[in-house]
Formats: sequence, C-alpha cells, structure tokens
Amino acid sequence: MYNVLMFVDSGVDDSFALMYALLHPQINLVGVVSGYGNITKEQSVMNTAYLLKLAGREDIPIIAGVAGPLSGEISTYYPEIHGEEGLGPIRPPADLKNVKIFDVNKIIEIVNQYSGNLIIVGVGRLTDLALPFIIYGKDALKDVTAFYLMGGAFLVPGNVTSEAEANFYADPIAAYTVVEKAKNIFLHPLNITNKAIITPEVIDFLAENSPSPFKPLIKPAFDYYFAAYQKLVPGIKGAPIHDVVPLIALTNPNLVKYIPRRVRVEQFGNARGKSSADFRPKPDAEPVDSLDNIGMEADIQKFVINFMEIFLRAAPHKKKES
Repeated sequence: MYNVLMFVDSGVDDSFALMYALLHPQINLVGVVSGYGNITKEQSVMNTAYLLKLAGREDIPIIAGVAGPLSGEISTYYPEIHGEEGLGPIRPPADLKNVKIFDVNKIIEIVNQYSGNLIIVGVGRLTDLALPFIIYGKDALKDVTAFYLMGGAFLVPGNVTSEAEANFYADPIAAYTVVEKAKNIFLHPLNITNKAIITPEVIDFLAENSPSPFKPLIKPAFDYYFAAYQKLVPGIKGAPIHDVVPLIALTNPNLVKYIPRRVRVEQFGNARGKSSADFRPKPDAEPVDSLDNIGMEADIQKFVINFMEIFLRAAPHKKKES
C-alpha cells in the first residue's frame, strides 16, 4: 500500500490522475493539495472537492494551494485545452458548499503522520510543493520517502516554449527549489508523457463499461481535451494523459526506465523553465543525494492496459489507516 499526498492543479489530465488514485487498490490517498495552474486556485479546489464527493471520499483533506507563482506574475490559464472549469465542458455542481479546506500547515502534519512511509505525487505547478521548503526550511520534507513528479523536458521540445515544459515554465523558481531541495525525486518529463497516448477508442470503451462513479465524466472531459490536442498536433491519434504517468510508474515499478542525473532548472530569461542534465556517458561527478531519477523510456502498452484496468474498477476503496 502506498500512502500518497497529491499536488494537483485540476486540469483534465490532473483530474484523470486524481480519479486513478482514488480507484487504485494499492493507493491510500491521504490528502490533496489543490492550487492554480491550468485553472484558478478556486476552480481547482472545487474540482478536487467534486471528484472526492463522487468517490465518497470526503474524508480526504483538501489543502488549498496558492493563487500564482512565487515571482508574483499573473498566471496564464489554458481554457482552450482544459475548459473554463478544468474538466472540459463539465462544471462542478453549484451545491458544493461547506467544503472544509486546510492551509499549508496540513502538509507538514500529514508528512509527520506518515513519516518514512509517504510518497508525494506532484502533477501540477511546483509552487505548492516549494512552499514547505521556503517556510519551514530545507529539511521540511526530509521524511517523505520519494517524490513522483510530472515536469520538465529532456532532449525533446517543450510544450510552452521550444525548451520549457508547462509545470516548470509556470514557476521556474519553485521548480528550481524543489529539484534542489527534495530528495529521491522520480521525474516524468515530456520525453515519456508525450507518448502516454490514450485513444478515443479506449475512452469509448471505458465510457460504456466503467462501473466507477466517474463514468459520466470520462468521455466529455477527454473529448474536449482530445479536440484541443488535434489542433496542437495535427494527425495525433489520441491525447497524452501526462499526469497519470507518475502514478502508474509508482504502482508498476518496471514501467519507466530512469537515469540518475542532477537536474537543473533555468529560473530567468529566455530559457526560463528549461530543464537540463548531463547525459554524457561519464557525467561530471555529483553528490549522490543530489541526483534525480529522470524517466527516459516507458512501456506505453503497459501504461494503457493499466489505465484501463483501474478505470474498470467498480468503486473507490475506503479509507485506510496509517
């Protein structure tokens, strides 16, 4: 059983990742940090609350993330990809009221509660994950077992600029902080997540056969997202569900092949958000605890099969005790 604290910004692929975590029998979701990114912080929190309500898991604490990057810049949102509310055409019901929200201190409480037995999965902007290091110091998350993150691009183009991936580009100061201070990072960059394609045929099958409480959301959310990708990448046969990759990699240890290298993130200038590492056969020596595990290859067939298997589960599992 994996105790997982998720960091999301509740766009379409973040939402599929959250649904996956709620359905997976080996994942004990102990909290969700929901902040800005693909949509506003407020919309993100409502989407998270909606999915937890559908799952019957309103016992899982929701931690409100921040409204924008550490630089204080105005955030850019992507309604053309994720919809105005982050779930394509779907809007959370207006009667979502009295949702209990925790502040950043809850992150430390959860880390202490599951000390030495907690995985952080971050699939959104890295601002919220950087905050504990900034507020509480470099050892704030030292008792986290591992960090499974979606972000970066190595030896492939970025998806915001020619060099930068969206999560790193949106807050490069936070991305730099996390890769410098967090230990035992497993990074899932565009190299592999761009290949994590789910086709309309798979979605149609799930929309017809999934017994999960998320069944009504699966097709409309995906179809909106896929339509956007058809404009971005003409001829694409499906849509990459980037943010499910870290979770499937966590629960299927042989899915991704990693290379240990020290990751660096450009914080400023024309290369902001660019992630880089030394991929020479004999890279410069770095302290072992500064190395990150960069995902370079993934078994995409296994990814698709596992995605289908989990979404064909009948219902989210109930609360597990630590």
